[in-house]
Amino acid sequence: MTSLTAQFLHEVTTRLERLAGPNADIDKAVELTTDALDAGGVIQAFGTGHSEAFAMEIAGRAGGLIATNRIALRTLVLRGGRDISALGGSEFERDPDVGENLISLFDVQPNDIFMIASNSGVNGSILGVALAAKARGHKVIALTSLDHTMKVTPKHPSGKRLYEVADVTIDNLAPFGDSTMQLEGGVGVGAVSSLTAAFIAQRITIGVAEAMRQRGKIPPVYISANIPGGDEHNTALENLYGARIRREA
Repeated sequence: MTSLTAQFLHEVTTRLERLAGPNADIDKAVELTTDALDAGGVIQAFGTGHSEAFAMEIAGRAGGLIATNRIALRTLVLRGGRDISALGGSEFERDPDVGENLISLFDVQPNDIFMIASNSGVNGSILGVALAAKARGHKVIALTSLDHTMKVTPKHPSGKRLYEVADVTIDNLAPFGDSTMQLEGGVGVGAVSSLTAAFIAQRITIGVAEAMRQRGKIPPVYISANIPGGDEHNTALENLYGARIRREA
């Protein structure tokens, strides 16, 4: 192990240890999410750029909750009539007008809860979806870097950052710029937000499953499609939600 690898391991593990400890925001997210699922709701997970990895960790993976749906910007091209050229740059991600249009492409029901991830917490599409969800009366759980978001200018016309819209905000503990180390010459390396986001997603998932057990219910979770009976198990549970959960590319 090189010294830089050891340093990065330290940067990662110290953050994960902090996230594994007492965390009122994660506890509140688990409580709100469990209540939503108890009421027949679905988790609507959304992120752009690298933060889409958080949505993928929440929705549609082995060991994850069935009642989850991943919202992605490309759905506006797949089913929303937008031209494919919109996917060619960052303008789509920064577009403040996609929120209601994007949500309307999914079968979102009143008891659904939104989990929205954005390291910067300021891009237009992120705020657009968060504000549209709040306008519809949904609870919003945000995952963001508080260190980063407080140091950058909001890009949505509302002038708001994601944490200012959310009902619960979980700090992913990433530093400003995401890189945890500096090489000679000031080159930043060792991005950490994806790793902490995955841990947070799994802690929420585990917490919700545990809470459902404590309420006397069997938590509906995916098993790997690559083991015998996996497809049959997953399909039977997915069918309970129909078109409310989509597993698009």
